[in-house]
Amino acid sequence: MTKALEGVRVLDMTHVQSGPSATQLLAWLGADVIKLESPTGDITRKQLRDLPDVDSLYFTMLNCNKRSITLNTKSERGKEILTELIRRSDVMVENFGPGAVDRMGFTWERIQEINPRIVYASIKGFGEGPYTKFKAYEVVAQAMGGSMSTTGFEDGPPLATGAQIGDSGTGVHCVAGILAALYQRTRTGRGQRVNVAMQHAVLNLCRVKLRDQQRLTHGPLAEYPNESFGDEVPRSGNASGGGQPGWAVKCAPGGPNDYVYVIVQPVGWEPITRLIGRPELAEDPEWATPEVRLPKLGKMFQLIEEWSSTLPKWEVLEQLNAHNIPCGPILSTKEIVEDASLAANEMVVRVDHPERGAFTTVGSPLKLSDSPVQVDRSPLLGEHNGEIYGELGFGDEDVQLLKANGVI
Repeated sequence: MTKALEGVRVLDMTHVQSGPSATQLLAWLGADVIKLESPTGDITRKQLRDLPDVDSLYFTMLNCNKRSITLNTKSERGKEILTELIRRSDVMVENFGPGAVDRMGFTWERIQEINPRIVYASIKGFGEGPYTKFKAYEVVAQAMGGSMSTTGFEDGPPLATGAQIGDSGTGVHCVAGILAALYQRTRTGRGQRVNVAMQHAVLNLCRVKLRDQQRLTHGPLAEYPNESFGDEVPRSGNASGGGQPGWAVKCAPGGPNDYVYVIVQPVGWEPITRLIGRPELAEDPEWATPEVRLPKLGKMFQLIEEWSSTLPKWEVLEQLNAHNIPCGPILSTKEIVEDASLAANEMVVRVDHPERGAFTTVGSPLKLSDSPVQVDRSPLLGEHNGEIYGELGFGDEDVQLLKANGVI
């Protein structure tokens, strides 16, 4: 069975997380992703190692299904080979600092001369303007994209999310841009630039908070649990941020992840009152409608928690679901790794590696009926030098000479 992106060659000049997360998705969709690394390799091969002298999980979990070559792009011979790689590629992706590829001699104009059909995607921290040269990291992007100021509790500091919305979130946005450019190329025959900034991607994911910033001009946000409002959207703890109030309520035995997130829809209030042993609240004019409940959300979820805290979270989940009440258990990372349904859906997979043995990683979230994904291990550094340079016309002796001269 062919893959969705079969026949598409991607020159992957990315490192760390934002770029590799994008090119890994392209590889899972069937593209031939050639990871071009300096002779010393992607820095994450050595970062956060759990085993000595073995590629870290940081690297292996972001670079599956790729082929690796090494190339010293600072050398003249290296630049010549890079030119040929660009000529033979459909997509080029990089996430170097601003201007780094230009300084190598490969401006967008030069890349277009080499290959007018190529889609050249760049991930940067910020767009054009005063922040352009700022160094970008995951949490910096969260800080400057609207996420941190709206995450946490009202009386606490701004918090980062556990989800890597700055890095991997930007990678997903980059993939969308690349696929759109490839589709447009089928009509125009031309490639184009794709620029994605981490700050912009985080902002796109925070649009509901920008919605609420505008709503503030018309008064307090009733669905927020906060008692007072200023002129900016406050941190609101575990409030759902949507039209229906939600909160994480404690469960037995009271461990750090013994919680269930519960959303109280109008239709769900009556069965909830019966579950918590307070059926009279279903008809009580002080509790019966969403409008009268909104000013006392804290008390409402306290009543639910008095019930839920006596039961294990899986029993709370079962009882709530029996009444079609939207809810979900807070799953720890250990529970996710051990979740049978995630394994069955190939979202948590085991992959064999020649140096570290089997490891667990995240599978493809993109499920295409005609393009199934088999998650293969990440490549060793320069593992495919002979294979890929052979495709460029280099013989074994040529490859050895390139290595001896420090080109690869």
